[in-house]
Amino acid sequence: EKDLQINDRIEKMRLSATRSLIERSDVIIVSSVSCIYGLGTPEYYSQMLLKLAVGQEVRRDDLLLHLVEMHYVRNDYDLVRATFRVRGDVLEIVPAYEDEIAYRVEFFGDEVERLSEVDPISGKVRRRLEEIAIFPGSHYVTPEHVRHLALETIQRELGERVALFEQEQRLVEAQRLRDRTRHDMEMIREI
Repeated sequence: EKDLQINDRIEKMRLSATRSLIERSDVIIVSSVSCIYGLGTPEYYSQMLLKLAVGQEVRRDDLLLHLVEMHYVRNDYDLVRATFRVRGDVLEIVPAYEDEIAYRVEFFGDEVERLSEVDPISGKVRRRLEEIAIFPGSHYVTPEHVRHLALETIQRELGERVALFEQEQRLVEAQRLRDRTRHDMEMIREI
């Protein structure tokens, strides 16, 4: 249990450090190699950044989907790090790199009407904001266009492999490969 808590704290610090490197130009981070090992692709991390501003037009459901793609988890009861809560036209998000603050996004239709920094426990508004930036909840995020490109590559390679099996008269292997890949692709699309 102690190790889990330490790992969670380290992950929070890693996410906070990554955010600082992207947001600011005056940051230098000194750490052990183990702290930077396996950080994923920095470009993908930056591309998944969510920026919101008062008056911005955005569908609430698209925003929720983007949060899930950023590795945030919907939790309508316990608002903790890397979670979000939805109540009608109000969305509350606790960034993955914070414990003490949450952001409240209030909608009027498809328009961001108000942004606030709030206390995640009491829900009290600390201050009003004009814009916010939410960074991904994990270093291992992948933008949608990259996932689609991977799926296309897998399907192309599948066609090549099936053609090879058929050319060699290995029809059972070709059919098994088609069936297995079809199943796997359906599961990937659901994700």
